[in-house]
Amino acid sequence: MEDVLKKLGIESVNAGGFNGQWIDDDKGGILKSVSPIDNRVLAEVKQLSAESYERVVARAHNAFLQWRLVPAPRRGEVVRQIGLELRKYKKELGALVTLEMGKIRPEGEGEVQEMIDIADFAVGLSRQLCGKTMHSERPSHRMYDQYHPLGVVGVVTAFNFPVAVWAWNTMLALVCGDSVVWKPSSHTPLTAIACMKIADRVLKANQVPDGVLGLAVGKGSVVGNMLVADRRIPLISFTGSTAMGKKVGQAVGERLGRAILELGGNNGIVVSNHGDLSMAVRTILFGAVGTAGQRCTSTRRIIVQESVYDTVLERLVKAYQSVRIGNPMEEGTLMGPLVSRAAVEDMMRALDEVRKLNGRIVAGGEELKNMPSDLYVSPCIVEAENHWPIVQEETFAPILYAIKYKTIEDAIRLHNDVPQGLSSSIFTLNLKEAEYFLSHAGSDCGIANVNISTSGAEIGGAFGGEKETGHGRESGSDSWKQYMRQQTNTINWSDALPLAQGIHFGDE
Repeated sequence: MEDVLKKLGIESVNAGGFNGQWIDDDKGGILKSVSPIDNRVLAEVKQLSAESYERVVARAHNAFLQWRLVPAPRRGEVVRQIGLELRKYKKELGALVTLEMGKIRPEGEGEVQEMIDIADFAVGLSRQLCGKTMHSERPSHRMYDQYHPLGVVGVVTAFNFPVAVWAWNTMLALVCGDSVVWKPSSHTPLTAIACMKIADRVLKANQVPDGVLGLAVGKGSVVGNMLVADRRIPLISFTGSTAMGKKVGQAVGERLGRAILELGGNNGIVVSNHGDLSMAVRTILFGAVGTAGQRCTSTRRIIVQESVYDTVLERLVKAYQSVRIGNPMEEGTLMGPLVSRAAVEDMMRALDEVRKLNGRIVAGGEELKNMPSDLYVSPCIVEAENHWPIVQEETFAPILYAIKYKTIEDAIRLHNDVPQGLSSSIFTLNLKEAEYFLSHAGSDCGIANVNISTSGAEIGGAFGGEKETGHGRESGSDSWKQYMRQQTNTINWSDALPLAQGIHFGDE
């Protein structure tokens, strides 16, 4: 642990603010980063006060005014170098992700690989920020649209993907000509500090204006509230719970700002009697147990055709019994701890509700004793009804609800009958069922898959959901447009002044 922290520049006490220079603030209070693995304090961070927050945002705005004028391919070159620098620290940064939030080492390093991949994606994007030309209805006129840099982008990230989500937003924002201010989760401030130190070396070497990347570790009641209400920040990208996302959306909406809201998921997999059941079971296991069920895309419901229901459940129970739970830093561990005691208590409360409804827990669902901390649980499978209030909620823990269906129409109705709409999948080898699931009448989620997991999204596709999952998209496809402002331009190269729609005014 000490070697990892040292190589990443993490000290016993760290400044929590950065605006091109580190801000050592004694007024915001001390935040301790505690590893859920064994409850050890990894390091301390000095949180920002309101005065220090102002220093970060003011410089971010001034830096934007300069950065927006740098040619986009040159901005892409800076991002390319950030990706190269991240490659040098993939192992150490992945280990810090594991230490600070508890996911297993392969997942921690995989998250860093996402950062590298989105940097590569953004480099290519820097030469493809394309608008369109349109034919004007007026003679001797030309009309087109183009995209301009937007401004300061505020990025608020959650504990479960402490570095990847920042990179999804930041690499795109940088090539689009924006500056970025990052407020990380209070569970994972050290990964944010490490990322900023890695990126800053590249920014300094390329003489990028101080403040293009900013960091604001602080209390939500101080830094968080100021960030979402700040009129100098035209776009807030927020990842977190639906309840908090509604508050953020309201605060940003009141000032008519933009918001990308990546909120709760209640992701379902439909398992058809026409599906490959062995493949489905393996996929469900990773989707439900990976990251200890603490992904927004975790598989939370399986909707299984009644003729194969017992077979699928039997195989899943057997697979769950083989899951090795323990220290996520150790090779062979498949599931580490939950992030906090509150998360464990939320899981236990959900299972109490299940019992009140006479639901049957067929595997797991226990707090594990004789572990390095009191945050380890066994992943569980529950036979449930889709309409139960607890099934309609997202519990951020490894609980999998199993539900029967008769027809494919029933399956899609059950699948869509929850408030959330993030990720979904169907396992079937029947072409009609697959196409139905992906049709207008099929899954109502932002992500819909066939024969793969609900989790593990690639960076090339736009990521985001519908309904109470929020709105907006991150990462790939054309999500870059959210980080820019669109402008329509018309040029008259004639000697006349014709009006649109054939309107005549005065002598024209």
